[in-house]
Amino acid sequence: MKQSFTGNFTQQEPIPEAGIEAALRVMRAGRLHRYNVAVGEVGETALLEQEFAAFTGAAYALAVASGGYAIGCALRAMGVGPGDPVLTNAFTLAPVPGAIAAVSARPVFVEVTESLTIDLDHLAQRISETGAKVLLLSHMRGHICDMGKLMAICDAGGVSVIEDCAHTMGGTWKGVPSGRHGRVAAYSTQTYKHINSGEGGLLTSDDPDLMARAVILSGSYMLFERHRAAPPREAFEKVKYVTPNVSGRMDNLRAAILRPQLADLPAQVARWNALYRTVEEGLRNTPGLKVIERPAEEGIVGSSIQFLLPEFGADRIAQVQSGCAARGVELKWFGGAEPVGFTSRYESWRYAETQSLPQTDRILAGLMDMRLPLTFSLDDACLIAGIIADEVRGAQ
Repeated sequence: MKQSFTGNFTQQEPIPEAGIEAALRVMRAGRLHRYNVAVGEVGETALLEQEFAAFTGAAYALAVASGGYAIGCALRAMGVGPGDPVLTNAFTLAPVPGAIAAVSARPVFVEVTESLTIDLDHLAQRISETGAKVLLLSHMRGHICDMGKLMAICDAGGVSVIEDCAHTMGGTWKGVPSGRHGRVAAYSTQTYKHINSGEGGLLTSDDPDLMARAVILSGSYMLFERHRAAPPREAFEKVKYVTPNVSGRMDNLRAAILRPQLADLPAQVARWNALYRTVEEGLRNTPGLKVIERPAEEGIVGSSIQFLLPEFGADRIAQVQSGCAARGVELKWFGGAEPVGFTSRYESWRYAETQSLPQTDRILAGLMDMRLPLTFSLDDACLIAGIIADEVRGAQ
């Protein structure tokens, strides 16, 4: 009889007790709004920003309502507006081009490589063709490209980089934290990300003018001096009367939940990576299946894993997917004609102009994706890999 897996691919670990206790303190005080603090009190949101800036090494940090809001706020703070071309990966999730469209800018997609990172040659070509001055770089599913080469291309083209680090909080490239290469970085604290407040986001930057605009955009009114990881007052004096309020603040309740998780993140990254490497080794050398090799320079956070079935057509991939599902293993497929749940591809985003990306089409046609929640054990990871490998062999 074939083995099956009985775990849940969407079940997260509970909030740490320290986070629950901190949340209860906030609720008992009734001061959930980030600026509603007692005299002499420092709110949880301000403390989270200070701690996140220290964690990433950034000069400034801002906590906001979601990862998507963080991206949109970054675009607005950089002055992106109607009709502006904004480069971004063709392989990403809908909130990324959605944020570009939300400021009435124009998403311009860049091909993906078989390493699931942005194609740097095509990026250089797109910069030349479009004259775009902003790249919204999605570190999709935690895959980080050669950031030295990318920044050299962008610097030469006068392109500012926003790093979408929704899937790389805690990751690195050559030891440098993800988010520290571009002009500004956006992170997510949505339930399926690396720290969990249900919804939430963070922005980091070393640019005082950009971050002053972002703080006011987020809805600080004239209370910006209550931030502990924000630029000095003189940066706000230049922009406070000309920057609109597009409120998207984080509240003290979510920040209270997040602070202990941030402190635990390095240990959690090690646990994710142990799961990832167990599944990776279990899939390696499976006929018809291609493992995504990760470069030595990349410090990964293995909260999900991807692999390719490059020679499989749609029918055989559906067979693998349904066979795994019958045995309790949930695989997502990026090659489907219609979006399913969170999984969609660039043709689905019809607010963006039609673009031809044959390389991306070929890669996504065989791309499989799977979450690795920390509620799984190493034995679970080994069993899951065995089920996938067995179903792939059976579909040959």
